[in-house]
Amino acid sequence: MQEQKPISAQDILEKYDKENQFRTNIGKWAWVVTFLGVSLTVFHLYTAYFGTLPSQKQGAVHLGTALGVIFLLYPVKKGMLKVQKKIPWYDISLAFLAMYVTYHKIFFYESILQSRISGYNTLDIIISLLGILLVLEATRRTVGLPIVIVASVAILYAIYGKFVPTQILSHPGFSIDRTATALWYKESGIFGTPIQISAKFIFLFLFFGVMLVQTNIGKFFNDLAFALTGRYTGGTAKTAVVASALQGSVSGSSVGNTVATGSFTIPMMKNAGFKPEFAGATEAAASTGGQIMPPMMGAAAFIMMEYLGVSYGTIMLAALIPAILYFTGIFIGTHFEAKKLKIHGLPKSQLPSFRKLMKKNWFMLLPLIVIIGTIMYGFTPQRAALFGVVTAFLVSLVRQETRMSFRKTINVLEQGTRVALPVIAAVATAGVIAGVVSMTGLGSKFAAGVIELSNGYLILALFFTMIACLVLGMGLPTTANYVVTATIAAPVLINEFGVAPIAAHLFVFYFGIAADITPPVCLAAYAGAGIAGANPFKTGMIAVKLAIAAFIVPFIFIYNPILVMVEIEPVMLVFSVIAAVIGMVAISSSMIGYFIRNSKIWERFILFIAGIMLILPEITTTIIGIVLIVAIWFIQHRRTDDDYGLQSLTGNISTTN
Repeated sequence: MQEQKPISAQDILEKYDKENQFRTNIGKWAWVVTFLGVSLTVFHLYTAYFGTLPSQKQGAVHLGTALGVIFLLYPVKKGMLKVQKKIPWYDISLAFLAMYVTYHKIFFYESILQSRISGYNTLDIIISLLGILLVLEATRRTVGLPIVIVASVAILYAIYGKFVPTQILSHPGFSIDRTATALWYKESGIFGTPIQISAKFIFLFLFFGVMLVQTNIGKFFNDLAFALTGRYTGGTAKTAVVASALQGSVSGSSVGNTVATGSFTIPMMKNAGFKPEFAGATEAAASTGGQIMPPMMGAAAFIMMEYLGVSYGTIMLAALIPAILYFTGIFIGTHFEAKKLKIHGLPKSQLPSFRKLMKKNWFMLLPLIVIIGTIMYGFTPQRAALFGVVTAFLVSLVRQETRMSFRKTINVLEQGTRVALPVIAAVATAGVIAGVVSMTGLGSKFAAGVIELSNGYLILALFFTMIACLVLGMGLPTTANYVVTATIAAPVLINEFGVAPIAAHLFVFYFGIAADITPPVCLAAYAGAGIAGANPFKTGMIAVKLAIAAFIVPFIFIYNPILVMVEIEPVMLVFSVIAAVIGMVAISSSMIGYFIRNSKIWERFILFIAGIMLILPEITTTIIGIVLIVAIWFIQHRRTDDDYGLQSLTGNISTTN
């Protein structure tokens, strides 16, 4: 049998990540794409320093230019990528049409404002209809069909709501003209909060990530993680977790993270003795968690800041402890799996030196230090991102291999726009859904439905909200998922059940992210499986086990918001964090089936219960949880059904040599 050719990282990205299915050979139009891409990045850098335009104008430049580039780069369907040798005339026409209908808001800004009072004319209606259709098509090309279907159903609901059979959800319906103009011209639709935040903050932070790549910080993070964890039991898997947490904190793409870091870590894990499914799952779970890892987090965190009316520093602090618990669960899970399989660490001679790495490359951390410091000091995220970009540029000058020539600078500026295209399209389409919710009062109708289904019980309302987030996450990118659930579901938890606002928003944010590793549609796990040559569904199931904190911790911080820095008492906070980390050790042990020895079914059940009790920040439950863990420890310690001796639970155990 002929040996199968290994799949490249780029092939994996093109297969599982819609964002990477773009044309590479576009001939003379490459100059147009470069001009538009560079212009948009420069525009955002300029407005970050000198001040943004009025929100509608800023959003129009942001979205209109992005739509033009999308139609030039992304074909009607993936199969045309290798068939078409040039951009077809209809995509060129769509690109310029999309820019015109969007820039129309700038050229006729005053008259459009007046039309809100006097009424829109025929041209306004035609432009709004074209604008909506072009946004949906651009989103389909860059993100995929599911989100477009959700948005289309929302539009149909706005027009034909009276035909909805459920009385709670039915409404009289609006005309096509009114629906189109409301979604295109009013601030609750496509040009609402999501696209405004994308135009002010998200683009700059995505460009900051591009600048960090230019400094080779990705390789530095990988080497740093290797130096810190490689010598311990299951060191290659722990390296994957740490590297993915570091990279993910500045990236925000689950699939992109999985491929970028996984190309390095997954083969190492397989060579060390981990099964392909476990290797792919570890990388997918850790890479997905990057979106909840401060300082950068996912793009939705910036929209959350605007929805809640709090600083980005507040969002970062609130997300910190849940993120620590998430990665603790994965880290400890890899430790127990390694103990179970007797996979040791690597000898010190094969590992980079942490001291030498820091001595040689410490300056690479300066952009992150600057961006965290400026945000915590009180600068706006926009200004902080600008300072971070400038610092990253200065850092790139230190080494000759990262120093940018004029041509490379142009390429980096263009890349800043390219990486933002799917996010811009996704938040614009999410704005359609949010606009329909605002027009039709769907939020209050949804609230009534949830209350009726849950019979007033918070736990049931949380469960239904979780399911909604996971189902939406099968087709919607995290940012769009968050916009929809934050518009519909989060207000229910806040207004009807008295949940702390930041806890409610982090709840829907978490489960929107968890959808990336939750079967049956779990793109990050599929990407990890592709690199590992593993079964995709099994990889997804293992990823869920490793990332169990993502399914447990959100419920905990709803009931005890101290974990998201609400109602803080310093002593209780320290106690809660320590207890919760120990609880995650017990839960991870339960998921893997190993503690200090292989665990029986009933032992795994008790460890799981004990872990839950420890995560609940209460004295009584903590004591019970510790007693249960100690009891299982003694039972397993006295048992001689395998040859494992007493080992530390922290992972700091003896190395191979």
